[in-house]
Amino acid sequence: MTERTTVRLPEDLLKRAKRKAAAEGRTLTALIEDGLHRVVADDRQKPKARRSSLPVSKATGGLMPGIDIADSAALQEMDDRAYVERMKHFK
Repeated sequence: MTERTTVRLPEDLLKRAKRKAAAEGRTLTALIEDGLHRVVADDRQKPKARRSSLPVSKATGGLMPGIDIADSAALQEMDDRAYVERMKHFK
């Protein structure tokens, strides 16, 4: 079964991926699928599972200023950035 999903990619990476897919005569979806298969199959680097946490102010105990828990896209972006930072340690 095939599912649709939305991913956010840096503009430059997306452009490069589209060019590579076109040069190889395949779709961007096929290129992404191949890359995901390779990453998922790679057992050499298994980072420990870590539970995400909301940015909480140590001073007040509530959310840090500027954090809107109703803005799921912004929360996901923060989580993505934290993930990228964690992954930098595995290269």
